[in-house]
Amino acid sequence: MKVLYVTSECVPFIKTGGLADVAGSLPAELNRLGADVRVVLPKYRCIDGYWLSRMAHVTDFSVLFGPRSMYCGVETVTDNGVTYYFVDNEEMFSVDAIYGDGVQEGYRFAFFCRAVAEMLRRLDFVPDVLHLNDWQTGLVAAMLRTQYAGDKRLAAMRILFSIHNLRYQGVFDWHAMNARLGFDERLFTPDYLEFYGSLSCMKAGLVFADHINTVSPTYAREIRTPYYGERLDGLLRARGAALSGILNGIDRVVYDPATDRFLGAHYGLDDMAGKAEQKRLLQQELGLAARADVPLIAMISRLTPQKGLDLVERVLTDIMRMDVQLALLGDGDRRFIDLFNWAAWRYPGQVAAYIGLNEGLAHRVYAGSDMFLMPSQFEPCGLSQMIALRYGSVPVVRETGGLCDTVLPYNKYTDEGTGFSFANYNAHEMLFTLERAALYYREDRLMWARLVRRGMEADFGWDASARQYLALYGRLCGVCGGAGDAPGKAADAPAKPSPAPRRGGAAQKGAGNRAPAGGAAPAGKD
Repeated sequence: MKVLYVTSECVPFIKTGGLADVAGSLPAELNRLGADVRVVLPKYRCIDGYWLSRMAHVTDFSVLFGPRSMYCGVETVTDNGVTYYFVDNEEMFSVDAIYGDGVQEGYRFAFFCRAVAEMLRRLDFVPDVLHLNDWQTGLVAAMLRTQYAGDKRLAAMRILFSIHNLRYQGVFDWHAMNARLGFDERLFTPDYLEFYGSLSCMKAGLVFADHINTVSPTYAREIRTPYYGERLDGLLRARGAALSGILNGIDRVVYDPATDRFLGAHYGLDDMAGKAEQKRLLQQELGLAARADVPLIAMISRLTPQKGLDLVERVLTDIMRMDVQLALLGDGDRRFIDLFNWAAWRYPGQVAAYIGLNEGLAHRVYAGSDMFLMPSQFEPCGLSQMIALRYGSVPVVRETGGLCDTVLPYNKYTDEGTGFSFANYNAHEMLFTLERAALYYREDRLMWARLVRRGMEADFGWDASARQYLALYGRLCGVCGGAGDAPGKAADAPAKPSPAPRRGGAAQKGAGNRAPAGGAAPAGKD
């Protein structure tokens, strides 16, 4: 099985979020299981010089991008058994921040998609499956199924489109983008690329992929509803037979408290003494009071409303009255930066806030904390709660997305569970759950030790998920079984490729006010 994994970021080259971790781990695990999975991403200027110096030139060609013919190089490097391709164009990829610069961001990833399509015509490597990830790659699916439909080699490739976060959709002005992309104007309808009067790159992937998957089974169900569907729920319901969820995993070698190079004290299931010592060291490092009796609550997060930080804001003073400590690591919206900086000033020795990214400190916070708080409004998968479990930090989570699929709520009657959870997006429900967890921590340390142990024993490595991906790839290509296990719920039967646009007729008036539709059949209004 040959797969080309297309992504906008990938560890160890460039990382802004969880997509990079997945792209850096899943292909390596798939290759270990016998597949040939290669990765392609842009060659950003901000990639570390160590990797830039190791890249070897593969080919170069011209890409027609609007009225211009632009240079495109392809370079490669191999790491951990994975071949990586880098799309090179200094004008497009010489950026310090890969996201967030408006229309230029749209042009950057539109060019990347065009370059990938052209690259596929020139590489000796011919994938059976093209695995696209998030809106930055969605236009590849639309290009291959319309503009390149006459190329038999490209037409034979099956397309899998993975949603890592539906909220970020790559919505841009149709006319500005299409002046560079050259799509048939008949594609600008609710059945295809039009999204409330604009072009949606996410929708392009959803409409034209052979199969859609998300990064957890629960999120795959949630996004078919208006609350979680980000105005694409109609389309996702229409494509329900071709939509499934496979849980992400974590690298159990990188995240191992027994060997973690970032820790000052190591520990494991056979000897937990080092965890108490790491807590003491973390308190010292962050300027928190050195108290073993107080529960240390950690948050490592992008500071955005998605992560439920408005709930924390609402009851922060109540949390502090519980006699707990709070350690926050992250960056994002100014509103939440100011909140946690204020909290660290207001509650010295009780609250510590590190604004920014620090990989080593993150590992020490996981290891030194007693509880890990994730009150997310929505969470497609989440990796932090899995890492927290691995390090013996008990998760306190809202019941949504991947948090539902990975954290089993504690049941005092059966003494089962790996964490604590609350259902409603409500600040006081979160507060009550934190109070309950803190009470157990203080009054029943034997129960707490069992809770910690069960979490550390849970296996969220990539093996099981990678086998489900292999099975899904096999089904997409008409191969039963293959190297992977039967996918079960994680891989529904893929839909047939979306047809080319109907002949005749222009884009419907008022299409921007219609619910998006999937495939050849409109989904109807939500």
